Amino acid sequence: MMERNGLEPDRQAVEAMGRELLSRIADHVEGLPKAPVSRFGGAGDAVARMLLPPPETPGTFHWLLDDFQEAASYGLDPSHSGYLAYFPAGGLVSSALADALAQVFNRFTTVADLAPALVAMENGVLRWLAGLFDLPEGAGGLVTTGGSAATLTAVVAARHDRLGEDLTGARLYVTEHTHYCVAKSARIAGLPASAVRIVPTRGLRMDPAAAARMIEEDRALGLRPFLLAATAGTTSTGTVDPLPELGELAAREGLWFHVDAAYGGGLRLTERGRARLAGIGRADSVVVDPHKSLFLPYGTGVLLARDPGTLSAAHADSGDYLQDRRAVGGLPDFHHYGVELTREFRGLRLWLPLHLHGVAAFRAALDEKLDLAALVHRELAADPLFEVPWEPDLTVVVFRPRGDDAAGRELLERVNAGERIFLSSTVVEGRFFLRINPTSHRTHAAETRAALEIIRGCARAVTG
Repeated sequence: MMERNGLEPDRQAVEAMGRELLSRIADHVEGLPKAPVSRFGGAGDAVARMLLPPPETPGTFHWLLDDFQEAASYGLDPSHSGYLAYFPAGGLVSSALADALAQVFNRFTTVADLAPALVAMENGVLRWLAGLFDLPEGAGGLVTTGGSAATLTAVVAARHDRLGEDLTGARLYVTEHTHYCVAKSARIAGLPASAVRIVPTRGLRMDPAAAARMIEEDRALGLRPFLLAATAGTTSTGTVDPLPELGELAAREGLWFHVDAAYGGGLRLTERGRARLAGIGRADSVVVDPHKSLFLPYGTGVLLARDPGTLSAAHADSGDYLQDRRAVGGLPDFHHYGVELTREFRGLRLWLPLHLHGVAAFRAALDEKLDLAALVHRELAADPLFEVPWEPDLTVVVFRPRGDDAAGRELLERVNAGERIFLSSTVVEGRFFLRINPTSHRTHAAETRAALEIIRGCARAVTG
């Protein structure tokens, strides 16, 4: 008989906890359509209780799950079909369950020989993603916690590959619409704020001619351009930069070409997305967040590199305590590709849903999201209540009520106060806009049309 302590439940207890956990998961998903998408205010007592230290004596699983569910009931629910703000993370159930299984098995997968088949499982998904972006045979990367961590890893690799140890005069090129994590990564990588150059845009997209002029001017001043960062789906408007022209410019000038496809990358699965992200295959590095346009739970980002050797050149290290480990032919040691040695096994949260549902199911869902964005744009653009300046490249639609910025802010407040849908806002060209992004796998035509009616009703109240 196996000896047990208070930390090791017997089979009966494990099964009982599992049944209760699965029942609550099923109840949560089933109840989402009738639940509010947001609940702000009133969390004070719950916050105070959650800050209490753990007790000396055991608790009860049932009541502890109650505590979690109460804590989770406050704030914003990105798994809700009415969550149309930012970039929805649907929390695909199959992926979440895969993650629970991976955590129980708790394998160490940053060193290939400790779990070779699991490393192959993760690497197989990465190779598939590299092919999706037309990266060459031999491209690879790693699964990260999200786009920010992936971007930092890419910037460090680019710095090492193009600048070496001397960072004097380094320059990288972004636009005002580039995600702030690029500039943040440059700062963490030891570059001053002056290293980040803001390229003008045309129609919200990076202007290749302006970028070329700035690179030429900087070289003439003795500076060292090393990285050009394009975006395949900007955060504010979902706009795709001109990737073919920027890729050509980067190649001609010898710059590392980085593409932030954290949001837009998954849409490469569709014919329309593939066309709109044409040219991404020239990238030296690509960031994609499966927790955005592949509907997976938060904490699932991916960095892909044209040459994974550039990642290991910048990040690889070792210690005497790893001397017993041996390379496995054809498999990467992921700890050489980034900053993490110890991390959870992230591959299963990608591998299982892709193999369980099949790629076609993801493609169909993403095609639906493109259709929903077209519907939103068509309906709002035809309504005299609204100003809709740009057609969506992907799934983000930005709009504002006719009038001043104050009217837009009031509209946003009214819409979100109803707790049936939730929108976010941004500032584009100095003006306040609302954003609607119907990319949750739980958001369909009926939910989108209902959201439009809510928006129209609130807009009529604002504009009189």
